Amino acid sequence: MGNSTGQIRVALAQINPTVGNLAANADLISSYAKRALEGEAHMVLFPEMSLTGYPVEDLALRATFRKASKTAITQLAIRLFEEGAGELLTVVGYLEESASNKPQNAVALLHRGLVVGRYIKHHLPNYGVFDEYRNFVAGTEPLVFRYFGIDIGVAICEDIWREAGPVAELAARTPGLVIVPNGSPFERNKDDLRLALVKRRAREMNTTLVYVNMTGGQDDLVFDGDSIVVNELGETLARAPQFIDGLMLVDLTLPTGTSAPDLIISETPVAEYPKITPGTSRRSDEAEQLWQALVIGLRDYVEKNRFPSVILGLSGGIDSALVAALAADAIGAKRVHGIAMPSRYSSAHSLSDAAESARTIGLNYRVISIEPMVATFLQELGLTGLAEENVQARVRGTTLMGLSNQEGHLVLATGNKSELAVGYSTLYGDAVGGYAPIKDLFKVDVWQLSRWRNEQALAMGAVPPIPFNSITKEPSAELRPGQKDSDSLPDYSILDQILHIYIEKDGGTAGIIAAGFDEALALRVADMVDKAEYKRRQYPPGTKISRRAFGKDRRLPITSGWREVR
Repeated sequence: MGNSTGQIRVALAQINPTVGNLAANADLISSYAKRALEGEAHMVLFPEMSLTGYPVEDLALRATFRKASKTAITQLAIRLFEEGAGELLTVVGYLEESASNKPQNAVALLHRGLVVGRYIKHHLPNYGVFDEYRNFVAGTEPLVFRYFGIDIGVAICEDIWREAGPVAELAARTPGLVIVPNGSPFERNKDDLRLALVKRRAREMNTTLVYVNMTGGQDDLVFDGDSIVVNELGETLARAPQFIDGLMLVDLTLPTGTSAPDLIISETPVAEYPKITPGTSRRSDEAEQLWQALVIGLRDYVEKNRFPSVILGLSGGIDSALVAALAADAIGAKRVHGIAMPSRYSSAHSLSDAAESARTIGLNYRVISIEPMVATFLQELGLTGLAEENVQARVRGTTLMGLSNQEGHLVLATGNKSELAVGYSTLYGDAVGGYAPIKDLFKVDVWQLSRWRNEQALAMGAVPPIPFNSITKEPSAELRPGQKDSDSLPDYSILDQILHIYIEKDGGTAGIIAAGFDEALALRVADMVDKAEYKRRQYPPGTKISRRAFGKDRRLPITSGWREVR
């Protein structure tokens, strides 16, 4: 069979599972398997740990969950057979456990009502839960299997990011096809990096590579799909849309009998049949990708945790206006509640801009004056200065949390990454909430994304959701007469450049100064960032869109004697 070829139709199921909901995920897999069967596919691939949802984090440590996962994969094989999809080879990611009861990230091959083979991943990004790098044991978890005469290798997600291990093993074993189920989260500009990697690995292994990724939000992660098929020359054969659930069918002509497989499912090649012409979806620009990621992250956090609605403080400023627009796009304006909470320092335009934001979006809107509550605090405690300013923020936070308790809303925090970076927020005030949609978005990106969303509305003949004045006016917390953010912080256009070097690139003050910024300014910003870690640890979770998101990728010691120097 060595010099012959065979055809195979592969279905890539780009789905959005829910962590821990084994029954719902099994239903989702079953429905997509039926769609693949209707599309006359021979094999359907599902993402990494699609049966359990991903990432399962410390659920992997629970013996009850591991047992449920193992039971569910066996039941799923039987279910697919009983539903008429038994002849379709279904490749599903799930949670397995070793003989010593250690959690393992696995892929199961389901065929004719049975789990006919498994591949156990070498390692997982969550090193604290899963075993670190482990060698594949031939004969227990097949790495290469033969199906319709084609030898197919299996890798899982980060397997292909490492130069050694599975990539080298697969290259040595010369499969005709490599399949890679993934749970690869979205990050800015990652799609280009991802495609380049897949192309490079296909060339290195001299084989066609099929890369399937999941969609949807899970806590602070968002998965963007972007499933890819490339040939052995690194040429893109097909590419699925980002952020959209769906099934992509691809016909491949591949060499047969190229290796010594661990498992043989079927030897005889498929008879020739008319091919489907593959397609490559349009790539979204950066602003559209960011908007989709933020909307989906918020939507799935609300829906998967079964919140009926969300509530936020509408200040008339750009951050709250953007969050309100995101929330409306995510779950519908009727489920969004905006509360204006003026104090004696609030300007007239703050109330009018908040009202305009509510009107253009169509959300529920109330005005609750905080002045009587603030006055009582100040009278009873005798607070002045910064303490007085913070009381206003904390009364607003208490008001939102009270309404949340009373009416069942999820409170959205509206702080951005620039503010979180330098500690420009009030604990138990504007930092309260259950989710923070823009916590990984710098202030300059807040303005850019707001303009982009308004442009999209105009292009569709709709009313722009974000008030023009909210975008153009100078930012202010309005906690004292005439207050501006620039009283306490450098101009955001400068601050965000410094933060990009210090946070995203880990450049230190030397990197900031080398970029041409004043030494005193570099030291000041670095000091603010380092001292604000205790605030960031107490901030709500929010959608991760960068490589260095607070809380997920970047943690400083709260107690530290280190101070940046040139």
